[in-house]
Amino acid sequence: MPPRALEGLRVIECGRMVAAPYTAKLMADLGADVIKVEEPAGDPARARGPFPGGEPHPEKSGLFLYLNCNKRGITLDLTRPEGQELLRRLVAQADVLVHNYLPWEMEERGLDYASLSQTNPRLVMTSITPFGLDGPYRRYKAQDINVMAAGGWAWINGWPGHPEEPPLKAYGQQTEYQAGAVGAVATMGALLARLKDGQGQHVEVNAQAVVASFLEMTYAGWPYMRVVAVRWGQRPIHPVDFFRCKDGWIFVLCVEEHQWKAFVELMGNPEWAQWEVFKDRISRAQNYDALRPFLEDWIKDWTVDELYRAASERRIPFAPASTMGDLLRSDHLRARGFFVTIDHPAAGAYEYPGAPYKLSLTPWELRSPAPTLGQHNQEVYGGLLGLSQGEMEALKAARVI
Repeated sequence: MPPRALEGLRVIECGRMVAAPYTAKLMADLGADVIKVEEPAGDPARARGPFPGGEPHPEKSGLFLYLNCNKRGITLDLTRPEGQELLRRLVAQADVLVHNYLPWEMEERGLDYASLSQTNPRLVMTSITPFGLDGPYRRYKAQDINVMAAGGWAWINGWPGHPEEPPLKAYGQQTEYQAGAVGAVATMGALLARLKDGQGQHVEVNAQAVVASFLEMTYAGWPYMRVVAVRWGQRPIHPVDFFRCKDGWIFVLCVEEHQWKAFVELMGNPEWAQWEVFKDRISRAQNYDALRPFLEDWIKDWTVDELYRAASERRIPFAPASTMGDLLRSDHLRARGFFVTIDHPAAGAYEYPGAPYKLSLTPWELRSPAPTLGQHNQEVYGGLLGLSQGEMEALKAARVI
């Protein structure tokens, strides 16, 4: 194999659930040596499904298995002085420490950059929290739904055209994935800065701010236009909307006049399409409540794939609303080798999502499955830190590891 992009970089991950584990995963998949530090009870993600056959098992969580491939795994109680000392010894040999403990939990676990940087001045420490390390919300706990609401995402999410309906949360831990991705980018920026002066630094990622920063044209709409974004979809330039086919949903997009004319031809030039109330896109937007039933009645007899292909032949940019099953069956994703099969000693062989990018010289690779709980204790504590077997047995008996 050619060298990997981040080969030689060592990352200590004190991560739970998604955010910090995803940051470390992005780096591990590019070749970094990631040592995942779990508290002795294990990452809470081990209790989240899906599980094979629907039977919960700490070594078979689909969420945990996906997030922790390519990592070494150890157990360590960071609330104990002995655990904090072992972490400092690991940090002394690391380039990066990434975690997603809350600020008050950081204090309990010795995750203090001022002291850790004295151990290793080159250390880059990335802290991912719901609301940042200062400000009035700094000590607040938050789940994905809290951050999604606080960042503005839930407000604009929901059925287009019905702003009176309640805000909706997107499925899963979406804000944690977004914060994790930003954490990886910010960490790499700090590592590049270290190349200039040899100094590490503390990187802080505020998940609420991450969400607020990527909502397209919603925040900016207020200072520029005094407009509060609502769930109207693209009503001023309709038809831009989701419609139900025989076997699923399709996104209909006819912004440009030539696209609308091509769509009218595909529909067989119905009489209603020539009415004055639908003469241009402004008229169609103003009278969309009258237009939509005509479109619904015509689209409902198509399958998603048939309509998508018919529209594509006429250069009308429709898009299937893919389900997870559609993605797994996607000819395009499979042709690009997006899915990768990994065999785990407890869970067995399953397909995993791969990388959304390709590097021509330093390839991405899934090298190893997620670690079982404490799988690499001997390798890390005995090999890397040089602890004797007796010392490790004592730490285990004391429940430090």
